[in-house]
Amino acid sequence: MERRLIKEIETGSKSALLKKNIITHYIYNGSSTIPDLSKELNLSIPTVTKIINEMCEEGYLNDYGKLETSGGRHPNLYGLNPGSAYFIGVEVKQSAVNIGLINLKGEMVEQKMGIPYRFENSIEGLNRLCALVTDFITHMPVSEEKVLTININLSGRVNPESGYSFSQFNFEEAPLADILSDKLSHKVSVDNDTRAMAYGEYMQGVVKGERNILFVNVSWGIGIGIIIDGKIYTGKSGFSGEFGHIPAYDNEILCHCGKKGCLETETSGSAFYRILHERIRNGENSILSRRIDDKDSPLSLEEIIESVNNDDLLCIDIVEKIGLKLGKHIAGLINLFNPELVIIGGELSRTNDYIALPIKSAIRKYSLNMVNKDTSIVVSKLKERAGIVGACMLARSRVFNA
Repeated sequence: MERRLIKEIETGSKSALLKKNIITHYIYNGSSTIPDLSKELNLSIPTVTKIINEMCEEGYLNDYGKLETSGGRHPNLYGLNPGSAYFIGVEVKQSAVNIGLINLKGEMVEQKMGIPYRFENSIEGLNRLCALVTDFITHMPVSEEKVLTININLSGRVNPESGYSFSQFNFEEAPLADILSDKLSHKVSVDNDTRAMAYGEYMQGVVKGERNILFVNVSWGIGIGIIIDGKIYTGKSGFSGEFGHIPAYDNEILCHCGKKGCLETETSGSAFYRILHERIRNGENSILSRRIDDKDSPLSLEEIIESVNNDDLLCIDIVEKIGLKLGKHIAGLINLFNPELVIIGGELSRTNDYIALPIKSAIRKYSLNMVNKDTSIVVSKLKERAGIVGACMLARSRVFNA
């Protein structure tokens, strides 16, 4: 496919848009016959036959042979050629970058997790990020010409439609997406990290047909991804989901947003880190007691999560209290949205039942029974891969959206 179809779509030609619609149909519905596709697209069988034959010749589609039926003529089954196009997703974290490559079918072809990267909100930090992405492109197992788009996840306020990031790398007048497109010589989009995680779970994770979903990202901060009727909800400016900055406590703790008493000052990974340090310094014991004063190698959130899963009683007590506090406010979200599914994701979700059970307990206590009985509460299936899967899927959806 290379980038030819992108250029054709941008011209707005009827043929290119029809091809785009056919590919989009196959992405979200799987392979089908020409009569079924004709009915779905409300086009004549001769028209669909002609365009399908063209797309097979151009390499977009494959003819998968005769479909076995109970009688009559056996129609041919057509579907996507997975190797005709590729999409790159990039997840930017505080201390690492994750980069993935999917084919047209959404199958992960190459994945690099935990590439060392110290986030710095500067031109130098942006250039280092671009260097990592360029290196990935140089060494990936497919032709660069077959990469159609790249999507990059960032935390904070990101407008995916305008391409602006207002929390990170916001030091030029031009949209960040345009700046990245120039630096990487590919079409680049940007989106919020929590939204991407929600979309990853929706497309390839724990979601099994549900269309109204809340994804709660419990990481260093707190955010939510909102999916309504199968579509990502971004809000007018792309800023939806700032759950962590609800004014929830009269605690005088300064949040990184500059305000005091935000929800994430008591219920996030950063809160866990602070509370653990405070309680150890007040005389309580943990397997991490000797680590908190190590200035050469500061204690990481990863170590704290591992300590919970290794049955450290102090860490378990803290994460359970966080779960109860967080569950009370998720109960409020359930009362507002009446979702089918709430997914607990992000780094702290890797403590599994230690955080999930207190959350569920608080939800039962604080949400309306008539509302919460229709809502399932589950832990992320993709775990730390949710963001990179979502980033890749968002890159593809920029071209072929349902």
